[in-house]
Amino acid sequence: MSDRAGVAVPPHPSPEGKPALTDRYSQKSGRILVSGAQALIRMMMEQHARDRADGLNTAGFVSGYRGSPLADFDNELGKARAFLDDNAIRFQPGLNEDLAATSVWGSQQIDLSPGARHDGVFAMWYGKGPGVDRSMDAIRHANAAGTHPKGGVLLLMGDDHGAVSSTFPHQSEHVLISAMVPILAPAGVEEYIDFGLAGFAMSRFSGAWVGFKCQTEIVECTASADLPDPAQRPVLPAFDMPPGGLSIRWPDDKLAQEARLETKLRAVRAFAVANGLDRILGAGQGARRGIVATGKAWRDLQGAFAAAGIDPEEGGLRLLKVGLVWPLVAETLDSFAEGLDEILVIEEKRPVIEDQIRAHFYNRPDGIRPRLWGKTTPAGVALISAPAELDPCGLVQVLSAFLHRDNPVAVSEALKPAPPIPFREPYFCSGCPHSVSTKLPDGSRATAGIGCSMLAVSMNRNVETFTQMGGEGANWIGHAPFTDEKHVFVHMGDGTYFHSGSLAIRAAIAAGVNATYKILFNDAVAMTGGQRHDGELTVPAAVEQILAEGVRELVVIAENPEVWQGRLPRRVKVLHRDFLQAEQARLREAEGVTCIVYDQVCAAEKRRRRKRGSFPKPAAMAMINPEVCEGCGDCSVQSNCISVEPLETELGRKRRINLSACNADLSCLKGFCPSFVTIEGGRRRRSLAPLPDGIDGDMPLPPAVTIDGSHAILLAGIGGTGVITVSAILAQAAHLDGLAVQVLNQTGLAQKNGAVMSHLKIAADRRELHAPRIGAAETDTMLGFDTVVAASPRALATIDPARTRVVADRHVTPTADFVRNPTASLDSDLPMAQLRKRAGVGRLDTIDATGLALRHFGDAIAANMLLTGRAFQLGLIPIRLEAIATAIALNGGGVEQNLRAFRAGRLSVLRPEALATMPQTPPVLSVAEMRAMFIRRLTEWQDAKYAERFAALADRAAAKVDGWDGGDDFVKTLMRGAYHVMAYKDEYAVARMHSDPAFLASIAQEFEGDYKLRFHLAPPLLSREDPRTGRPAKRAFGPWMHRAFRLLAPMKRLRGTLFDPFGHTAERRAERALREDYLSRMKTLIETLTPETLPTAAAEAARVLDVRGYGPVKAANLANWREKLAHL
Repeated sequence: MSDRAGVAVPPHPSPEGKPALTDRYSQKSGRILVSGAQALIRMMMEQHARDRADGLNTAGFVSGYRGSPLADFDNELGKARAFLDDNAIRFQPGLNEDLAATSVWGSQQIDLSPGARHDGVFAMWYGKGPGVDRSMDAIRHANAAGTHPKGGVLLLMGDDHGAVSSTFPHQSEHVLISAMVPILAPAGVEEYIDFGLAGFAMSRFSGAWVGFKCQTEIVECTASADLPDPAQRPVLPAFDMPPGGLSIRWPDDKLAQEARLETKLRAVRAFAVANGLDRILGAGQGARRGIVATGKAWRDLQGAFAAAGIDPEEGGLRLLKVGLVWPLVAETLDSFAEGLDEILVIEEKRPVIEDQIRAHFYNRPDGIRPRLWGKTTPAGVALISAPAELDPCGLVQVLSAFLHRDNPVAVSEALKPAPPIPFREPYFCSGCPHSVSTKLPDGSRATAGIGCSMLAVSMNRNVETFTQMGGEGANWIGHAPFTDEKHVFVHMGDGTYFHSGSLAIRAAIAAGVNATYKILFNDAVAMTGGQRHDGELTVPAAVEQILAEGVRELVVIAENPEVWQGRLPRRVKVLHRDFLQAEQARLREAEGVTCIVYDQVCAAEKRRRRKRGSFPKPAAMAMINPEVCEGCGDCSVQSNCISVEPLETELGRKRRINLSACNADLSCLKGFCPSFVTIEGGRRRRSLAPLPDGIDGDMPLPPAVTIDGSHAILLAGIGGTGVITVSAILAQAAHLDGLAVQVLNQTGLAQKNGAVMSHLKIAADRRELHAPRIGAAETDTMLGFDTVVAASPRALATIDPARTRVVADRHVTPTADFVRNPTASLDSDLPMAQLRKRAGVGRLDTIDATGLALRHFGDAIAANMLLTGRAFQLGLIPIRLEAIATAIALNGGGVEQNLRAFRAGRLSVLRPEALATMPQTPPVLSVAEMRAMFIRRLTEWQDAKYAERFAALADRAAAKVDGWDGGDDFVKTLMRGAYHVMAYKDEYAVARMHSDPAFLASIAQEFEGDYKLRFHLAPPLLSREDPRTGRPAKRAFGPWMHRAFRLLAPMKRLRGTLFDPFGHTAERRAERALREDYLSRMKTLIETLTPETLPTAAAEAARVLDVRGYGPVKAANLANWREKLAHL
């Protein structure tokens, strides 16, 4: 019996034998599941196999520089190292793009000098669009020089049309055309192997480098791909080769090279015709209209046809699917255009094909020259936007205009403007070094560097403007002579420094400007995935190099400065990171160029290395005592850390540490607050509660599901939480199940806590899979791992209330905006409300997946798999259970946890009572309940008599507003304010709260083993100034402090008396004065209160709640409160 009964039998078999992730490289024939990067690697292997079968002793060479959308290509090459070695393919990462291009040029020169060990080298260069730009000198020369007749070069142009992870949208065709480089554009990952093999053959035949379009929404896809017939070979057309051919040679005259370029392009066209790289489809004789498209635009066109219900052949439409986008083949254009009155060209961004077609037909007489539609109509009316990205829904409108008919399909209703809901924007990782290193002294400005540190631009840190990679600070050379501004800081990552940034430092020194370069040395190229440097770079090496350039002074600031003591030149000062601000303030006054090397390993890389056992585990983890916490947010201000999260309590919003996300940087301890404790030793519990009985028993399968055409699953979540892992598992499972698969992971800056959406499409027939991105109203199943991302406009637009089922996690993870504005409203209910409104009645299913994951697995990372299991049991994932279990096992990471989390999700459907969670927010209290709570708390704080004063004020207010609209809310607000000023947290209160058995139990619930607690306090008489904050420094006190707390707590009777050793400080006197001031004001306010003044009175009563925190934080807030009162 099938556990996916009702699913149509696929037209191709599932993989035979025991499946493995390496099938993509080891499988000899049939269908494989590959990402764009993996398909390119397999293509290189196929080229070597063909050469070997043809008796050629060739080798392969790959070099380039990472960058989205090819950010992970070098990682994939590294993982495939054994397969590359077996196929004589050498991967040599480039120091930067243009040097990599030069090395690829060198691979074609093996016969220009003696000693060649191979018959030829087929080579591949890769880089994102800006890398193409900066490498054009090398590419232009290398293309003119030519390729080896048994080698060949593919040039992978990683184009991010939508600037998803780039500083500017880029499209590389035009710069390559300027160097006369022919360009291929495959229309999907499934075409990568065939087009790549054709590209190498074309390069060998024509002597030209061949551009290979790797657009974001294609190369970042994973899809089912059929392996080519190993016996198949490209057709080499009859061609009149010039004397000496078209290949590389030496010596070679530059003018002769230029002359050969035209011949090379003729050879390229001849090859394209012979091998059918361009295909004419659709209607034949009698067609009057034709449509031309290529690459991603071709897939979008197919999606538009499906959405509009158009069959091109039946509709009399002739189609041209262009494979060689430049230069177009004249004969192909003539054959396609024969008999056509109108041609529509669909291409994304600026025109390439359209301009060639226009030029080709320009001199044709009327009646033979078809009217051209593209970026505009023949009448000049705008039609297809050049800046915008294409999508099938938008192309439906274009088709309607071109076919002169009304819109053939109802486009999804435009979403009405939603209330401003939280936005999941990229931010520094938990414990990121840049949270500290990008801070500036007051009055200073910095220019941003390419990489993670650029995120500081949105953090109100006076970090402004940026340059291209490697140009950091060079803009100041042209700025400085014409401004009264004396100095700037320049941020530069160590990856950028190694890439080319050292030249910018040299240029700044030569120009004599005043600037301080901050080399943010985090030991990884973090923005693109944590790769190591493409060569050896250490802090001592960088220091020696920069000193040799001639900087006036260099200082090393480090998380662990003791590592570098005695290992650097004597004139180099080595300081702890706490001294960064002081050193910056000093260096900005120096003449000339100075430098700070800030050394701290990337937090995300620490996490990865700890999992691999190659980096020490944290010496301590931090927790917050919520009773002691005032909710002032200073810990967020000082640490800039997203792991400091809000905690809603009966007393209002406090803070907690997300231990699942925490990377133990411990900068949060700099917050001036005694609520922090650190746990040294021991370990986190793997489970806070056992899974219910039945988790390992047999479970009934969900109802049968039939795939009608294709099934679209949108996964919406947060980068770094396993969204891509779930996507990969489901894609692999569908592949094992014999289904055709297409998945696009839209990550962008997701690994930096940004939004990630994975578009997974599965079908019995691959022809049902069109545009990679799930379009408007096309989602069948939405897995809302994060409601903020699931309720974003792009995700909401994919929901069709008549089609879509949504399963969402009720847990709300704070956005980065909470770090910047720690007292702002979270609006946490809005995303779920938007989802419910859009999905419709009965179409939204929710579960506290994160809460269950924390309780039963001790880690929020299990939440996504748990939610996926629930969706499966609801019948929303049409893939066999056996295939999913196998795919989880193949994934290799946390197999047992993922399997059990998936089963827990299934059990939550079958036995919901067994997996219920507590509400995330405290219950709403009535006036009477709140009054009783505050009286109990004030009695604990001092005594019953003290609490009576509160009760009298509350009762007076309640009597005054009895029966008034809004009266209860006013009384609650007043009670909160009165309690806040009366229960100020002095030494006795903090001692009582820290010695509370309930707090100690909460730590024991999270940690086990032999651990010790340390309390972080700033005793007035014992604290020096903290160099980082300029406030009294906090000190760590060991377990003995717990005993001291227990002794101190009962001494509250001394509070406020002559014998109170703490009561004479300025802070305590200010708190008592605030109490008396506020209570007096409220008594007067109650007496004069009217129904009309009630809203104003409530606002005045609430204003004192902003006077939060400890020491200088509270003093500043108190001053602000008094200033506001003065204005009132």
